[in-house]
Amino acid sequence: MNFYFDAAKTLETLETRKGSIKGVLATLPEKNRKRCSALVIETLKYKAPLMEIIKASDLLKEKKLNLNLALLLVHDMLLAKGIQAGDGPIKQAVLRHKTRLNGELQKLKIKKGVAHTRDLADNGDDRASLIPRYIRVNTSVWSTEAAVKEFISRGYVVGDPTQSKGFAHDEHIPNLLLFHPRATFHEDPLYLSGKIILQDKASCFPAVVLAPPRSEDAVVIDATAAPGNKTSHLSALMGNKGKLYAFERDSKRYKTLQMMTSKAHCKNVETLNQDFLTTDPADGHCSEVTHILLDPSCSGSGIVNRMDHLLAAEQEDDDQEERLAKLAAFQLLMIRHAMKFPSVKRIVYSTCSVHATENENVVREALKTEEASGIFELAPRTMVLPTWHRRGMPEEMDDPGTFMLSPPISALVLTCYSSRRLCCAM
Repeated sequence: MNFYFDAAKTLETLETRKGSIKGVLATLPEKNRKRCSALVIETLKYKAPLMEIIKASDLLKEKKLNLNLALLLVHDMLLAKGIQAGDGPIKQAVLRHKTRLNGELQKLKIKKGVAHTRDLADNGDDRASLIPRYIRVNTSVWSTEAAVKEFISRGYVVGDPTQSKGFAHDEHIPNLLLFHPRATFHEDPLYLSGKIILQDKASCFPAVVLAPPRSEDAVVIDATAAPGNKTSHLSALMGNKGKLYAFERDSKRYKTLQMMTSKAHCKNVETLNQDFLTTDPADGHCSEVTHILLDPSCSGSGIVNRMDHLLAAEQEDDDQEERLAKLAAFQLLMIRHAMKFPSVKRIVYSTCSVHATENENVVREALKTEEASGIFELAPRTMVLPTWHRRGMPEEMDDPGTFMLSPPISALVLTCYSSRRLCCAM
């Protein structure tokens, strides 16, 4: 039954929007990750009908059950091969309602006018099905040229990625390849060995914009590093040279970060199970840091991928505004702390949110602080993906003209890497 408890905690984490489904599942212990991920995703697909069935059957009158645990157990009892756990009070609490639950399932199918249970599933966001499968070649291990040759040897053809065997180079992100949306690589030896990283284009922007130094004396920080894709990207861009400090305060996510950076062969990374905000910018190696990547907690409102459509849409209400305000306050705190590092030259602040509250507004307020005064300015377009067509929302800044300043002493960049927005403000 412990497996179901762990899966229920995962559902609870997803409900609080503490990350994307992909990111949250990546933090699960590797031993049960595949099994737990499958159950969580399938349960989310059927969440709406399962909730109807549970409510109609009065199952939650069983005091031993909470909603998330009930969803998982009822899913397996009705839609899979049964509850995969030994007999116990919790399993028996569900089995006592088996006849009623099956009856409510049949009633729901009649009500919805479907013949098969599978027709009750949420089959997804149409936009997500059009997103290519992105593969970042891990240049810490081999070259993009070698990767292309390998894929061609497997029958792939450089060309249209909407074709089943087609793939292409991304036009904005170096070493990023596009494949057909239904292409899968989770069990591929290249992925398992760390030669390729499964990373969407949107989340590749921050590291590329930061453009960390590729030298032995480089000192860089990834302030909120787990699960580790951006960290491994930074490491690759640095040529595995210099020093990259990767901070993660959550112990469980920290273990995932360690695993991911090890798998990606990151030799210049030092992982730290520590809150970035507790660092002393003037102490030791911190005083030498020149580049900082800030990707703090955000609403996740801009995520559109193959799974996150399964999460409930945000409510446009006072509760959401309050939550955004709290997130923005924390995000501003992170930027202000990063500005205190005496040698820092560039800070990239990134979110996966569509809200100006978490993006332009945070940067606008950061530029008004005493930490920024006379030191930090927005970076000019020439420094930040000059060929990218989106430039955020200038109307949200006090002085849109500052978007084209000459190179500043230190640069502050906003990269909103939301799949629904994909903007850079500078």
